[in-house]
Amino acid sequence: MHETTHPLSKTYRAGQFPLPVAQFLRLRERIPPLYGLLSVNAAILGYTHWTIAPVSLTLIVPSVLIAACLMRMFAWLRVPNPADFDPEIALRRMQRTTVLAVFMALAFVAWALCLDQYGGPYEHGHVAIFVAVTVLGCTFCLTFLPTAATLVCVTVLSTFLCYSMIRGPFVQVAIAINIALVAIVILKILRDTYDSFIALENTQHALANERRQAQALSEENARLAETDALTGLPNRRYFFARLEALLANAGSEDVFCVGLIDLDRFKPVNDTYGHAQGDRLLHVLGERILAAIPDDAVMARLGGDEFGIIVQGPLEAAEAVTQTLCTEIRRPARIADIVVSVGCSAGLADYPASGRNAHDLFDRADFALYHAKNEKRGQCVRFSSKLEQMIRTEQALDAALQTADLTRELSVVFQPIVATETRTPIGVECLARWHSASLGSVNPELLIATAERLGRAREVTLALFGRALDALAQLPQPMTVCFNLSGQDISDAETIAALIALIERSGIAANRLVFEITETSLISKFDSASEALEGLREIGARIALDDFGTGYSSLSALHQLPLDMVKIDRSFAPRLDETRGRRLIAAIRNLARSLSLDCVIEGIETEDQLLSARIAGFTLAQGYYMAMPMPLPELLERYAGVAHSSFNAA
Repeated sequence: MHETTHPLSKTYRAGQFPLPVAQFLRLRERIPPLYGLLSVNAAILGYTHWTIAPVSLTLIVPSVLIAACLMRMFAWLRVPNPADFDPEIALRRMQRTTVLAVFMALAFVAWALCLDQYGGPYEHGHVAIFVAVTVLGCTFCLTFLPTAATLVCVTVLSTFLCYSMIRGPFVQVAIAINIALVAIVILKILRDTYDSFIALENTQHALANERRQAQALSEENARLAETDALTGLPNRRYFFARLEALLANAGSEDVFCVGLIDLDRFKPVNDTYGHAQGDRLLHVLGERILAAIPDDAVMARLGGDEFGIIVQGPLEAAEAVTQTLCTEIRRPARIADIVVSVGCSAGLADYPASGRNAHDLFDRADFALYHAKNEKRGQCVRFSSKLEQMIRTEQALDAALQTADLTRELSVVFQPIVATETRTPIGVECLARWHSASLGSVNPELLIATAERLGRAREVTLALFGRALDALAQLPQPMTVCFNLSGQDISDAETIAALIALIERSGIAANRLVFEITETSLISKFDSASEALEGLREIGARIALDDFGTGYSSLSALHQLPLDMVKIDRSFAPRLDETRGRRLIAAIRNLARSLSLDCVIEGIETEDQLLSARIAGFTLAQGYYMAMPMPLPELLERYAGVAHSSFNAA
């Protein structure tokens, strides 16, 4: 509905309303003066004939005509109502106005001609002037209703001309003809004015339509710019714009939560069925999310298989919404002829407890998601003070490693691997140590995780491997060194190439090196890992699978990877004291032997465990009972002059 306030002098603009409404509104500006003109002229004409004409013609008839004019004038002066802006109603009212204009014209001209029967030349002249001025004035007032203007002119002037020709004299006929000619010219001018009005209105309507179309297109482009085309959800741009808007308007009492949801097992869908099917799955999930998301929450696709969510309210409410959405995501989906399902993990952070700006909230939600993916896969984790402490620890580690002098701060220690029969060392495992200038001694696992996070993993690995090669050069032959490689190491072709180059430059026999990998580092990297390990084996190095029995694909790893050795995880060693445990461990040993793999049992801490390992058929063992990790000088001094056997001999 258009504006319903009085439009005549303030709100009316060309092109603002449909053409009939615009015509009606402009007519409202002219009709009141028309009735005012008729009333004044009628009163004057009646007054000039007061003494020479009957009272009925000088008082009663003009009073009735003037009263009718005033009633119509006030009707047109009322404040517009919504009905006035309906084009059909406006057309009907203008049609009634045309009929009424003709009727009023006939009434006034009839009254004037009746008065013309009385008086002398001056009175007759006044009647002629009354007819001329009144009809021309009314014609001007009816500019925006040209049909009515034409009918009024034709009705009045034809009547006056006929009357003049019948009554005479010739001068009055001439006056009537002159008035008619002037009226014809005025009607032509008014028609041109009306045509210009129509053209202006049509032009303005066309411009308004173009503006509306441009505005609609702009709004559609803006919507598309903030919408993910694949899922139909808002995209990353919209998510952060909404988050910034919430933060800008947040009061001291406002609470809301930011969350991240990451799909589990989505990569296997892409790898198994192709990216097209993966895209279809995301489209299905987007439809489910749009149907399930509450009106006061926002969920957006941030990229890949990661989604962001904003929920008004505390963590409890956000967790309930997130769990509902995760339930929808986990439901199996039919894609063409297949049925697939994925899981999801989520992390939540609340405002203002977890952060007061977009970066902090998103970062803490991301950390909670990271914790969920690694520690509580498939669950929703709230950011807490414990995770805050972990973040601060990570930040401190990041700062320390970024400024660390790796040459001075990194070192290695060695833990012997011994023959269970003789307890003599046949090799050592190289273990990393980091003594930070600012933090002191740092757990080796934190060193590797921090290096990978900062992109210094290759630099740290090569620095440690250089020390391992230096130590190997000092160890008696054929003693070996085991060196651990992380998942990122074996998936980085440049790191593998650099390791091979260091071995070749050192002049040390590659068969004295054993590279240890873990099962958990291989879950999603079997293909790249196999290629990298084959490259190391080609130069003569050997490969060991560390922490065997703790991963997700132990048996498949034994068959798919180029291995020479398995190292049984330390968690199995305490079970050597149990009959069932010994049977299980013996079965593992027999499996390794059937695949022609050397087997080392780790975590031996008592003499009974060592004896049980030997009875179970293990020829190699490692643990604190035999030796703690030690620096190279201590190792050389402790085992000086001891004759060693090779792994194969053992």
